Amino acid sequence: MSKIPIGKYFEAFIDWLTENFEPVFDGMKAAILGLISGFEMTLLFIPTLVFIAIIALLAWKVAGRKVAIFSAVGLLIIENIQLWDETMETLALVFTATVIALVIGIPLGIWMARNDLVDRIVKPVLDFMQTMPAFVYLIPAVIFFDLGKVPGAVATIIFAMPPVVRLTNLGIRQVPEDVIEAAKSFGSTSKQMLMKVQLPLATPTILAGVNQTIMLALSMVVISAMIGARGLGEEVLKGVTQMQIGKGFEGGIAVVILAMVLDRVTQALGNSKKARTG
Repeated sequence: MSKIPIGKYFEAFIDWLTENFEPVFDGMKAAILGLISGFEMTLLFIPTLVFIAIIALLAWKVAGRKVAIFSAVGLLIIENIQLWDETMETLALVFTATVIALVIGIPLGIWMARNDLVDRIVKPVLDFMQTMPAFVYLIPAVIFFDLGKVPGAVATIIFAMPPVVRLTNLGIRQVPEDVIEAAKSFGSTSKQMLMKVQLPLATPTILAGVNQTIMLALSMVVISAMIGARGLGEEVLKGVTQMQIGKGFEGGIAVVILAMVLDRVTQALGNSKKARTG
């Protein structure tokens, strides 16, 4: 039995895209790089202690005193081990990937919830995106966008988008039928139903998707560093490739602190919305 040349077909498809859509990819590269640079400049412009104070106050308001104290102490540790700039680079990449994933993912999830055919078509694509090894995304990303932060962001977007799409779809579909019927009986249009009934009730579930998207984006930092995305992932990668155990451990600690702060704050935000709508 002869082998099906799936790899060759895929390679030919990538070559065709590269040859015919190079201006599109150049435009995308410029836009994504501009967004990453904008986030980086903003984050690095803010004085370190002011930034830590803002995050601590935000955590206190959203998640309580314990999370605020942890956030402040954790970020001070990152500053003390001299990884602040790398942390801001990583945060800029995560913010960029998350924003783009949400801009694409939430409307797609809404479309899936309101159209069963779209739901049946998109779900297998999401399964593919979630189960494909993350390293595989680096290959076409590098071909289309060269080395650097942009292919790292693109690979992160693809890897991190499925949760927010799925949970947006799920949240809207779980709105009670009696609530839908009551809104219809009062003459709500389709747009009013979505904006004033379905989305407000689905917000806690959507925020859970946002939380998962942020965590998955952060989990890609080390992999993205392999293609020049820099940030904390580069520190961890140096620890692995150059046997600099201390440097790798410090980079890993910074990633863990950043992940825990983002997770606790976004999770608490979702829980507060849930309590308000419950």
